[in-house]
Amino acid sequence: MSEPNILLTRIDNRLVHGQVGNAWVGAVGPNLIVVADDDAANDPVQQSLMNMTAQSVGVGIRFFTLQKTIDIIHKAKASQKIFLVCKTPQNALKLIQGGVPIKELNVGNMHASEGKHVLKESHVYVDDADLKTFEDIKASGTKVYIQIAPGDKKYDI
Repeated sequence: MSEPNILLTRIDNRLVHGQVGNAWVGAVGPNLIVVADDDAANDPVQQSLMNMTAQSVGVGIRFFTLQKTIDIIHKAKASQKIFLVCKTPQNALKLIQGGVPIKELNVGNMHASEGKHVLKESHVYVDDADLKTFEDIKASGTKVYIQIAPGDKKYDI
C-alpha cells in the first residue's frame, strides 16, 4: 500500500463551507477534498452545497463514509493532494484506528452545545469525551492543534 498524500486533516462540524474552501484550500493547495462523514456520504443536498464550494475554488471533492475512507485512502494516486475533512474528534480517531495516516490534526469549528465548554478558541467547544478522544489521538502519535483560519494562532491540545 502506498501512503496517500494528505496535506491537511481538519475537524470542522460544518465540513466544507466558505472558510474551508477559500482560506484553507488557498493556504494548503490541495486538488481534492475528501469529506469523511457517514451522513454527508448519503445526503445529496449536503453534497450539492459542498460541491459548489469546491467548484468555486477549482478542486475536486469526494464524499465517503468513514469505513470507505479507511478502505480506499491508500489507493489514492500520488498526484492527489488531499485535504481530509471530518466532523468530530471521534470520527478522526476512527480514521486513525482504521489505518488512515494522519500525522497532524487541525481542529477547527466545533459547535457549542449542552455540556460543552470553550477550549482555547471561541469556535471550539468540547466535553470530557472530546478531551479523552484528543488524548487517544495524541497517544497514536498524531499532533493535535486548534487553528481556526490559516493565519490564526495555533494552540496545541
